[in-house]
Amino acid sequence: MTGLRGVFAGFGKSKAFAVLGKALVPADRVLLRISGGRFGVGSAVGLRTLLLTTIGRKSGEPRQVPLLYVERDGGYVVIGSNWGGENHPAWSANLLAEPRATASIAGRAIPVTGRLLEGDERERMWNAVAEYWPAYDRYADRAAHREIRVFLLSEQPG
Repeated sequence: MTGLRGVFAGFGKSKAFAVLGKALVPADRVLLRISGGRFGVGSAVGLRTLLLTTIGRKSGEPRQVPLLYVERDGGYVVIGSNWGGENHPAWSANLLAEPRATASIAGRAIPVTGRLLEGDERERMWNAVAEYWPAYDRYADRAAHREIRVFLLSEQPG
């Protein structure tokens, strides 16, 4: 792992990073929103970040969250780690309730459909993302009471 991403990889495994990361999510969301997904806190340190817009399962309102991703199988793999927290992140429950969403990446708003991965496919995609950002393995250790959700976001045809 090279560059700034490599520098942050070790720190990314710490609880202090999780606290800092949670605090920076609102700023990251704003930066990604105003830049159309071109620039955010994560991208500033060399991480591939998208802005996922889901529909709130209770409110029916659009909800946005910045997420790290890797490209695999013609789509974007995202992880519902919630920084290793006790509960699944709200965006993942929203995506389960309404799989149609929008991923803003590098200035493009891409209509996507999210699919929860299971079994061997989940493991393969987890490994791809954990190779990119090893802190996910630490988050999994902290969230050992739940299986962290892994989604493949596939572009909607059309």
